[in-house]
Amino acid sequence: MTAAADLTWRSGGCHCRAVRFEAALPAKVTVQACNCSICAMTGFIHAIVPASRFRLIFGQDQITTYVFNTGVAQHTFCKVCGVKSFYRPRSNPDGWSVNVRCLDPAEDLDFDIEPFDGQNWEAHAAGLTHLSKESA
Repeated sequence: MTAAADLTWRSGGCHCRAVRFEAALPAKVTVQACNCSICAMTGFIHAIVPASRFRLIFGQDQITTYVFNTGVAQHTFCKVCGVKSFYRPRSNPDGWSVNVRCLDPAEDLDFDIEPFDGQNWEAHAAGLTHLSKESA
């Protein structure tokens, strides 16, 4: 369980900096490398957080959204540079998935990457649902 006092607001955004966000993360976090088609093609490394631990600082007007399959996941991209720095995941529609590759460099952020079998999403998605809860 991560207490609010153990979290640090970390900034990040897209390549051209038209979209900027912050996510509250602990100093050490476990993130997921998914092998589904869109994550594998974009190199997205997931740090899933509750909605209360994510805030869009600016750039709402520079975001476009892509949906496919069930339409639950809201894949957001910068209209200017095309980078997907965060999105609303299907597994956690009550939270946000932040691409750790899009976080500003932070020497004190330590993360372990665990594989996630998104190619067999239906069989494994339940293993992620706890990540968008406040106690995650």
